[in-house]
Amino acid sequence: MAEQKTNAMRILDRAKIKYAVHTYPHNEGEAVDGENVARLTGQDPVKVYKTLVTRGSSNPSKSFYVFVIPVEKELDLKKAAKSVGEKSVEMIHVKEINGITGYIRGGCSPVGMKKQFPTVFYSAVTELDTVIFSGGKIGLQIEAAPGDIIKLIGAKTEDICY
Repeated sequence: MAEQKTNAMRILDRAKIKYAVHTYPHNEGEAVDGENVARLTGQDPVKVYKTLVTRGSSNPSKSFYVFVIPVEKELDLKKAAKSVGEKSVEMIHVKEINGITGYIRGGCSPVGMKKQFPTVFYSAVTELDTVIFSGGKIGLQIEAAPGDIIKLIGAKTEDICY
């Protein structure tokens, strides 16, 4: 049976970006935390990144920012805000994720959101040959060269973690 392509995978295909797919077992609709995703896919947690969506203080109804960080790290909200030129940022509520990004919690990919929001990867990503991130649905991860992904979505890298 052919695998079902997610929006993120279709975008990578169109851009001719080489990637690998990793799947892991899960209960339907149940998000799995990033450290368990790394364990379930047999991947080094240093390479597995999570996608976090925040709201800036300057225009809360319009200013959304995406931060992509290692699953074992925590986002430093002060550093994150500074990286996007905001006084402050806060995490969006779980119930807002689908409406803002088109993805669900646990399946939010930095590639293929409804709108391309300003995106910042944790700076250590540039030291990796490949980075692993959500493929757009729970149970599916994409592994690709960080430079390819950063260039594709117009992201930048900064030190945004504790």
